[in-house]
Amino acid sequence: MRKNNTDVPATPVIQVIERMFALIDVLASREDAISLKEISEKTGLHPSTTHRILNDLAVGRFVDRPEPGSYRLGMRLLELGNLVKGRLNVRDAALGPMRELHKLTQQPVNLSVRQGDEIVYVERAYSERSGMQVVRAIGGRAPLHLTSTGKLFLAADEQQRVRSYATRTGLAGHTRNSITQLPVLERELARARQYGIARDNEELELGVRCMAAGIYDDQGKLVAGLSISAPADRLDDGWLPKLQATANEISGALGYTDATPPSADMAQPARAA
Repeated sequence: MRKNNTDVPATPVIQVIERMFALIDVLASREDAISLKEISEKTGLHPSTTHRILNDLAVGRFVDRPEPGSYRLGMRLLELGNLVKGRLNVRDAALGPMRELHKLTQQPVNLSVRQGDEIVYVERAYSERSGMQVVRAIGGRAPLHLTSTGKLFLAADEQQRVRSYATRTGLAGHTRNSITQLPVLERELARARQYGIARDNEELELGVRCMAAGIYDDQGKLVAGLSISAPADRLDDGWLPKLQATANEISGALGYTDATPPSADMAQPARAA
């Protein structure tokens, strides 16, 4: 029995999760698929229990069944592992350049990644001197279509995927400036594709405007967005070249080799909704 609520147990307290871990460990010990009988013997679990848990894991693509009665680790684990690896690498590469960009602008600089239909803030450089209350903490989430970084990710999607996103989310708005119509969003995304910069014109929070540039990995895939947030009347378009240069610097640290930055000619204010 644990002594207090802050103690971390050495093993899972839920039996089925402990068994699941044991099964995954056995599968990870072999490159080839393993029979149900062998997995059961190695874990000491009854074959029926082993079969039931493995089938549930297969539903979630954590386990594959290449042949009846045999199992191996599934691609979902690789996908999740790459996602975690990518985030950690991005944060490591971004933190120093983000701090330098913050010194220049004296405004919050945000690092965000996509997770489903939202962006997640994974790092931030800011100070109290920015004169703006930071309301989106690290770990906070926001809809893609209401944020500058989210628009970058939508702009990287095919048209049908954008339309599917609009259908799923209903393009719900947060302020009177929020984009809630698909044709308006599509025009905004076309602009982001053209210039490599996206904006939030008080669409998530009144009084706050943002601009973002993309961060790419060694495969040329958009993996994160770097954005500057500022009070609506203080966002300076003169920061655009430095924002893009900082995003390019981080991309280079991730192995991205395209040294040609997107056009910075996006100095006119974002459209009024």
